[in-house]
Order: sequence, then structure tokens, then C-alpha cells
Amino acid sequence: MKASQKAVSASHMSTAGKWKKNDELTLLIDDMGTQGEGIGHADGYALFVKGALVGEKVRVRLMKLNKNYGFARLLEVLEPSPFRREPECKMSGPCGGCSLQHMAYEGQLAYKEKKVKDCLTRIGGVDISKVEWLPILGMEDEPWHFRNKAQFPVRADEQGRAVTGFFADRSHRLVPVDTCAIQHPVINEAAAVVTAFLREYSISPYDEDKHRGLVRHIYVRRGFYTGQVMVCLVINGTKLPHADVLIERLRQISGMTSICLNMNREKTNVITGRETVLLWGSDFIEDTIDSIRYRISAQSFYQVNPLQTRRLYEVALSFADLRGQETVWDLYCGIGTISLFLAKNLSVDKGGRVIGVEIVPEAIENAKQNAALNNITQAEFYCGAAEDIVPELLSEGVASGNADVVVLDPPRKGCDGRLLETVVRMAPEKIVYVSCDPATLARDLKVLGEKGYEVRKVRACDMFPQGGHVETVVKLSLKKDTPKIEVTMEPDEESNYTPEEKATYQKIKDYVKDKYGVNVSSLYIAQVKRMCGLDMGENYNKSKKENPEVKQCPQEKVEYIKDALRYFKMI
Repeated sequence: MKASQKAVSASHMSTAGKWKKNDELTLLIDDMGTQGEGIGHADGYALFVKGALVGEKVRVRLMKLNKNYGFARLLEVLEPSPFRREPECKMSGPCGGCSLQHMAYEGQLAYKEKKVKDCLTRIGGVDISKVEWLPILGMEDEPWHFRNKAQFPVRADEQGRAVTGFFADRSHRLVPVDTCAIQHPVINEAAAVVTAFLREYSISPYDEDKHRGLVRHIYVRRGFYTGQVMVCLVINGTKLPHADVLIERLRQISGMTSICLNMNREKTNVITGRETVLLWGSDFIEDTIDSIRYRISAQSFYQVNPLQTRRLYEVALSFADLRGQETVWDLYCGIGTISLFLAKNLSVDKGGRVIGVEIVPEAIENAKQNAALNNITQAEFYCGAAEDIVPELLSEGVASGNADVVVLDPPRKGCDGRLLETVVRMAPEKIVYVSCDPATLARDLKVLGEKGYEVRKVRACDMFPQGGHVETVVKLSLKKDTPKIEVTMEPDEESNYTPEEKATYQKIKDYVKDKYGVNVSSLYIAQVKRMCGLDMGENYNKSKKENPEVKQCPQEKVEYIKDALRYFKMI
């Protein structure tokens, strides 16, 4: 055995400088990292070991040594944890998708709940002894084959043939995977059909380094309750050769509803491009959550675990504690999943409503369609960054007064700082924060805590069995001794009318509906007000994309809205 590989006793090591790559140590694993990796300490020096569990004695080989911590490869489990088990998938080690398959599900839940508590305490400064902490919601059924969406990278093998799988942890090195144990079987079937087609017709896989090759990803979605299936090929081009053959083969799959192409010709790690073209069927699939129907397009965000999604939203609803008359703002509303779930519990007669805001135009279109699909009139949706458009919506009369409840469901990076400032200015009595990352959640809770909000309730929900991620719902309430900041807007400097004299957007909508029998949107009203020279500021529906397509108000409705503006003496 080489000297560099000779086992060394950790007790004789005091600093990382005495070790070198490929040295072997015996460690006791005493903690776990954020992605489920084991953490052992040798004379105070932390080593991260993928695949090791708390309480285990393991033999490891040092791979990378930094000043205060290092990484080691698991060689042998000398004393296993009672939670250790054989992974369901033979590729669970090299694949970066399921970091906890070697841990029994009971242990996974305990680890995730501890992770949330640690983050909220250490980063957020939350005193969890003063918080109503509800037990984590694990899956009631077997935690396998639950995912309703997969994005399979397509790359070339050594013979240049198409191969699919998933990227290894923290890399873009493809690990070939024929079938994934957490995907629904139909998703695996669809990916196999596409891969076989690409090989048969020698259609080139994408080369990320050279930015060459046609097919980048196979993107598959399935409605859990409807069984409807969508297959979308993300391509580095505009056309797919022999598309008619692929369509015919995919149509043989049970539930096939939508087949489309997404064009992404950018040299980027972003999976989808801006343009999607329908090849066959519908450009959306449908699914349901608690009797609410949702239309889901190729680029819409939709939770990947439908069984747990319903339970997650029930927690959010219980934390919101609605009485029916509240105004609720959903500031990362996506396609309206939480918005409509909440809106069902609000009364139009009592003035209850949900106002959803989302920066992705396609998602807002889906949200509006979903509201109409379910005959939910107490929900309205606006496109743009919430921190930019919420003040404009308030000042323009789309909504008045302070919010009763604000719901935050941001992406993994958490909330924009300006958005948190906006929420504080809105001064809601309650905030319901739905998070998919405990660290950014804790960061944002610290900010809100400094602005007068206290954490009242917390419940984690396992949306991602076999992986290290966890979803968390938090209820915050405004401290009783915190002065409320009324959101008031000054009239435009050149205007001759006070805010009380101006018509709200709702009054204009009601006028047009009563007189002409048609509905007009807030977007159309804003466009017409600009046509008439009314100072509106920056367009609150402005997309962050270049050259976005924005629907323009039809001429007939322009005249109706102008009539309303004249009636209210605004022009």
C-alpha cells in the first residue's frame, strides 16, 4: 500500500495541513449537511462524506482539503446506522438526484425536520421554544414514483448515440439512467420512446461545450389525477427531423395529450427557451387539486408531488385562517395554484378576494384561464415583479387599503429584498410563507422579524422523498405593539383630482359591464388611460423578457373604457 493511502489515526491529527489527498481516516459521523451528506470531525476539522449517516463509524479517503473543512469519499461502513438501507436505484450513488436513498424514510423525515429547525434557529434567530411547531408531513403512501415532471438531459455516448439520464451531483457530467424510481412509470416510458427514436434516426444530441447538436432535453409532465401526459423536446434549432414518426409513437402512450417543441438556441444552462411550438394535441395538460382544475403549459411551474401538494396547501390555508372577507395577496402566484385554493374560501358577497402577482407572463395567462375554468371570480392576476407593481396597483386603485394576508411562495433563492420591504409597507396582519429552502426562508424571516413580525407556527412538508430538499410553511403575525403603516398614495402632481374623486379600476369595470355587457381587464384600462395622456408611470404588466408579446385592447373596448373615463370626469 502506498504511503499516501495508508490509514491514519485521526486522533494524531491536529490540523488539515498534516493530511494530504488520498489519506484514509476512520470517522464517527455526528451531523448531516444540507444535501444529506454525512459530517464527521477529526480533531475539530469537519469532513463531508456523501452517503454516510449520523451515528455511523466509517472509513473514508480524503479527496479535497480546504482550510476549515474538507471532502472525503466513503470507503466502508464499519458500524451502520439503524436507518441504513439498500437504495432502490442502482444509480443512486453517482446520480445527483436522490441523495438519501440509503436512508430509511423515517430517518429522512427526522433529518429534514432537524434541518429546518437548525436553519431557523441559527440563521433566522427564531426562538423555536416560543413557536407552535407541528410535526413534519411525510408521505402516507410509499415514497416512490411520485414525481409528475422530469427533465432528462440528452447527450452523446462514446459511439455518438443519444443517451439520457441525470447530471452527477454538482456537475454537468451525465449519468445514464434508463428508469428513475421516483418518476411515474409513464414518464420513464415516454423518455425511452424518445431516446429510441433519436438513436434510430441518428438525430444529434446536444454538446454543451461546443454548443452543437440538436436535442438538449426531453421534458415530460403528467397530470397525477387526470393521467394526461405532455412531452416537450427542447432543441437547439427550429425543427425536428421525422417529427411525424415520433408523434405517432408517442400517441401510443396512455394519456398522451400534448407533444411540443421548445426552442432554446442560447448557450446557457437554462433548460427551456422562450418559444414553444405545438406539434400535436393541446398546448396544455390539466390536473386537479382538491376539485380545482389547473391548466399547465410547458413552462408553467407546478409542484412535482401532487399527493403532498394538496396537504401542503391545506397547511397554508389553515395558517391563513380565512373568514371569507379578507383581501389576500399571493406574491409569487405562478399559475394560481395557491391563489385559487385560497379563493375558494373567500366570499364574493363579503368582498373577499385574492390578488396574484407573478413575473412570468405565460404563468399569469394560465392563472387567468384556471380562474375562469373553475368559475372563481374572487381572484385576479397581474404580471410583473411584485416589488415593482404592488405599489402601482395600490396607487392606481386596482386595490385599496392594506392587505389582510400576504402569501409568499418564492423560488429557492427566497424573496427579493425590495419585495420584503413592500410587504412590510402593506402591513398585513398575517404572512404565510411557503418555502422550498430552509436557509433562504430563515434569512427572510430574520428580516421580517426585525420589521415587527413574529413567527407563530411552522410545519415542514416532505415534497421530495429520497432527496435532501424540504418544503416549509410558516405563519407570521404582526406584533401587537408594532405601529401599522398605512399605504397612502399622493395624487399626481399635474392632476386636478384627489384620489377620492378618481374612479377605481373596479368602478370602471363595473361601469363598462353594466352599460355594454362586456368585461374589460385592468391591463386594458391601463393601456387606455395611457392613450388618454393620464400619467400611469411604468407599465405594471411589463414583462422582464425582451420584446414580450402584450395583448392590446381591442378598439371596441377602447371606446367603452374612454366612455367610462369621461363619465368619471377623468378625461
